Amino acid sequence: MTEPGVIRCDQFLSHPPARVWQALTDPELHAKWWAAGDVRPVVGHRFTLDMGNWGQQPCEVLAVEPEKLLSYRFATGTLDNTITFRLEPEGTGTRLFFEQAGLDLDSPLGRTAFEGMSRGWPGLLRRIESVLAA
Repeated sequence: MTEPGVIRCDQFLSHPPARVWQALTDPELHAKWWAAGDVRPVVGHRFTLDMGNWGQQPCEVLAVEPEKLLSYRFATGTLDNTITFRLEPEGTGTRLFFEQAGLDLDSPLGRTAFEGMSRGWPGLLRRIESVLAA
């Protein structure tokens, strides 16, 4: 069995952690940079993200530290992995650290998601900057 796939990347955003936190937890802003869904920073909150061709993906919030950490189970029942955002102040902005962990690289779906999102996440994180600047 192959070790589960992990995607890690980070992005500097020229906004304070409170503002970046909004992009991660406000459904209207979240839909502008990634996917529509009723994301809320409440442990145990269940929501779905509309992933277009990938369909509606069920999620559940696992951990919340306001303006510091948001972690949720993503694509329960299919990909069964965890997405974590960690925010650290950096100068007048924020360094946003991202991790998507637990992708099953032995399954075709898990391998496809890992390969696609390894390339996709850096661009998605950069989109937050333009959403917050608007």
